[in-house]
Amino acid sequence: MRRREFITLLGGAAAALPLAARAQQSAKTYRIGYLGPGAASVLPAAFNAFRQQLHQLGYVEGQNLTIDYRWAGERDDQLARLASDLVRLKVDVIVVEGHTPAIQAAKDATTTVPIIMAVSGDPVGTGLVASLARPGGNVTGLTILSPDLAGKRLELLKEIVPKLTRVAVVWNAANPVKLLDWRETQAAAELLGLRLQSLEVRSPPDFERAFDIGMRDRAAALVVFSDGLINAHRKQILEFATSARLPAMYPYREFVVEGGLMSYAPSFVELFRRAATYVDKILRRAKPADLPVQQPTAFELVINLKAANALGLDMPATLLARADEVIE
Repeated sequence: MRRREFITLLGGAAAALPLAARAQQSAKTYRIGYLGPGAASVLPAAFNAFRQQLHQLGYVEGQNLTIDYRWAGERDDQLARLASDLVRLKVDVIVVEGHTPAIQAAKDATTTVPIIMAVSGDPVGTGLVASLARPGGNVTGLTILSPDLAGKRLELLKEIVPKLTRVAVVWNAANPVKLLDWRETQAAAELLGLRLQSLEVRSPPDFERAFDIGMRDRAAALVVFSDGLINAHRKQILEFATSARLPAMYPYREFVVEGGLMSYAPSFVELFRRAATYVDKILRRAKPADLPVQQPTAFELVINLKAANALGLDMPATLLARADEVIE
């Protein structure tokens, strides 16, 4: 073998070593606790990206990694018990799949086990961290907090319904973070000359009442805020928007895949991948207090053309060209 070929081969093998051999470089098996508000992951594509990123970082379930899952089944009253279960298992880190009450339950359960927020709304405003730059305590991770998000969603709705004047908003008023979303949406609506109609829900029985109000008051479009309760009832929300023939802006791609018109949101796949890197840093002895909470860097516009056609909407070519994904 020529010397250059040998060096190239040796270099290639060395480059491959960290990912392939990191799992074997220590006899320790790490233990992650994973707390979710649903019956399973409410963001399955992002959840899979989290696990894949852990694997790429050298953590292999069944070899050097154990993940203990706890699902609340849309019952917030179970979160405290589930978080305490994970602490009793002596996990190395707890990952929380969004939902402020779930993060709060984990924080209440321990002051020593590091907690990673795969997604959070307003962690500073809700007291989960001291600041984004210096979170302090044992909680850090990712936030979807973006000052321009509410305005951008309303602008996109107005782009497809130029004469839009009244927009209904479905949101979980029991979630303290959503109050901030509501206020930001109110401010954005005022600038755009829109009136908002609040369709508040706090528990599953509230949806039918909220939909009845929406039908009675004849809003011309719909905005849906992200939330565990909301996502768990997305089928109902989609059916309401379809029956009421409302152009709707949804908080997750999953709504659009299942027949909704449009979503504009941070890339949850990207956020969950970054959450895996936080786990890696914690397992390498970084302190959560020293890891800044990061905001989204990538946003995705997803449009369902079939839904647009069913609503009789002529989607502007310029909007379709800006979309990250068009479902036909």
